[in-house]
Amino acid sequence: MSESLSHLTAIEAEARSAFEAAADEESLKAAKAKYLGRKSPLEAAFAEGIAKAPPAEKKAFGIAFNEAKKRLQEMVEAKERALSAATPAAGPALDVTLPAASRESAKITPLPRGRLHPITRIRRDVEQIFLSMGFGVLTGPEVEDDYHNFEALNIPKDHPARDMQDTFWLEDGRVLRTHTSPVQIRAMERFRPPIRTIAPGRCFRYEAVDATHENTFYQVEGLYVDKGVSVAHMVAVMETFLKAVFETDPKVRLRPGFFPFVEPGFELDMACVFCKGAGCSVCKQTGWIELMPCGLVHPNVLRAGRIDPAEWSGFAFGLGLNRLAMLKYGIDDIRLFLGGDLRFLERVG
Repeated sequence: MSESLSHLTAIEAEARSAFEAAADEESLKAAKAKYLGRKSPLEAAFAEGIAKAPPAEKKAFGIAFNEAKKRLQEMVEAKERALSAATPAAGPALDVTLPAASRESAKITPLPRGRLHPITRIRRDVEQIFLSMGFGVLTGPEVEDDYHNFEALNIPKDHPARDMQDTFWLEDGRVLRTHTSPVQIRAMERFRPPIRTIAPGRCFRYEAVDATHENTFYQVEGLYVDKGVSVAHMVAVMETFLKAVFETDPKVRLRPGFFPFVEPGFELDMACVFCKGAGCSVCKQTGWIELMPCGLVHPNVLRAGRIDPAEWSGFAFGLGLNRLAMLKYGIDDIRLFLGGDLRFLERVG
């Protein structure tokens, strides 16, 4: 065994000399691969020595081999640290307290700025306008129950108005809401009058898609409940709102309209913003654009919201955000909103 130990000691000394002589990281890496690799002289000496050693001496020889290998590994690690410390840094040190370089001096090509979707833009505008008039903003579930989507809005199960709204029904009897009007019921259930709130959100109708119809669209519901509320209050709020949206003094008119949740009900039209009432293809030569259904809240709807119609009255309206965006930004096809075409966003941005 003394001969095997001597051979092991000689290889260790040879390896130490090679590691000490390494002047850079590359030569140290080569020496490490030679003397500590899987087929190194050290491993060969161990295999030969352990085979020749008597059984009683095998353990001691294995311990001697492991200690020699450990010493060499520690020597390599120390040498790596010494070489790393002696290597000069590549370039000047980074001073994180210095101001960032300008795009011009750094010759960086500016990235194109992102744009908000026109529906997001018009929704934010609508919310800010109504907030300035003292309204709150509420939201409601997109998956509604039959009661809030129909019955509480004075549309019982046998009411013909249900045929006016092509509905996505779910297997559990609930629906994808066909309008944001259910939020007015939830608002009256939650708050006591006076109530002034709008409810923007996404709606769904089982409709054939074309340039003016979409199965997924956006509305904003409005509700005002107080004492002595009249049609004149409703018209004043609508005129103030439209003036802020289109940045012009709008001309509006009311036409009789039937909606189960309001009585009396109206269609509110606005003089065409494109032809100023003269008649064009957008308004179909009438000079008017149909904008929103509205009216005084039906007494049955107030009762569904646990509000006494003998004491309180109010008005409600439903405004299509898609249609409003089409008018404001000159968009002629409703399908563009959900088309995902970035060129569309760049055009209306």
